[in-house]
Order: sequence, then structure tokens, then C-alpha cells
Amino acid sequence: METLAENIQRIQGSIHAAAARAGRDPAAIELVTVSKTVGAERVREAFAAGLRHFGENRAQELAAKVRALGDLAIEWHFVGHLQTNKVRQVMPPARLIHSVDRVGLAEKIDRRAAPGQQSILIQVNTTGEESKSGIAPGELPALLDACAELPHLTVDGLMTIGPLTGDAALIRAAFRRLRALRDQEAARGRPRAPLKHLSMGMTGDYEIAIEEGATMLRIGTAIFGARN
Repeated sequence: METLAENIQRIQGSIHAAAARAGRDPAAIELVTVSKTVGAERVREAFAAGLRHFGENRAQELAAKVRALGDLAIEWHFVGHLQTNKVRQVMPPARLIHSVDRVGLAEKIDRRAAPGQQSILIQVNTTGEESKSGIAPGELPALLDACAELPHLTVDGLMTIGPLTGDAALIRAAFRRLRALRDQEAARGRPRAPLKHLSMGMTGDYEIAIEEGATMLRIGTAIFGARN
């Protein structure tokens, strides 16, 4: 069985190889290690192995890990579905919230961020699956317009979850659609919306995501192993 350090080394090697195939600089691709249900000591071990960005799916678990690991210079991300009544638990620990998908949530984050600035990503459902969170692609412009009116938000990019399938063409289409949406909306030049990031790609599909332009990968299982 591979150790945690070996898993990390293998994933980093795969990221570099996929970036090379796509003619991209691997330094432009950020690995966000998804640590949901993983104990604080395992996160500490991963940090010691060189990882710095960690993503949590649940607000309460994020808050608990921030308390347990406060001595480490971890860059925390919130990558799960966020309820408005949980915003106070993820701010300010989360440097980046990946999963904003409605105006009410954006407004709550904006109020909580004042007088600071909070970076967010807009989650887009690029597969049309009802089981997935995220705004429909056609509703993205209106949500971005609404965020442009909120002075304490910076919309750093878009996020999506690929389809759970072995069909690489379907996965690629979902990621390609997100990139096209980002390019289209970035050209509009809204204030505080650089849209520089594409958060897409997890354990089963991150190499395709890299080929389609991902700047952030959310990988957990390939690093920590399967969760119960």
C-alpha cells in the first residue's frame, strides 16, 4: 500500500505529465486537497509532505479543522454546497468559496465580508444533472451581473463537477463548456470579476480537466484513499 507521501508524489507527477501533454505550465495548476472526513493529523501529515491548499465540504468540519490546525499556514477552500445559515462558519477561514450558485448566498457572503473582500467562484451545472448543485449555464450572466453590484466580492472564476461516467467525451464536453462560459463572460469586463480560475477535475477526471484548461483541481480520494 502506498504511503500518503507516495500518493502525493504520484498525483503531482500525473499533473505535470498531463500539463506537458496539453502544452501548459504545471505551475499554473493549483492542487486543492479535499480533506473531508479526514482527521486533522492526516491533514497535518499531508501539509508536512508539501501540500498547502485544502478543501472542505462541510462548514462545521472546516471550522473544527481550522481550530485543530491553526498553527499551520494552510490555505483553506470551501468546496461543498453552502447553506446561507452556515456562511459565518466558513468566513473568514476559507480563502476561496468554490460553490456560490444563487444571489441570496452571494449577498450573505458580501455582508459577512464587509469591510473586507471575499473571493468566490460561481458553481455551474454543466451536465444538466438534477442531482448536482450549480446554476444553469443560461442563468450565469444574471448571477454575475448581480455579483458585480456587491462591493465585497471578487468573482475569481467558475467551478463545475464533471459527470460520473466512464465516457471521456462526456466529461470533456462538460469541462469544455465551463471554459467557453468563462471566456465569454470574462470578455464582458465586469468589475471585480477577473474569472481567472476554472475549478474542475477530481480524482477520476483531473487529467481531462487539465487538458481542458483547469487551473484548480479538487482531489481527495487519490491522496487520502477511499472514505467510508
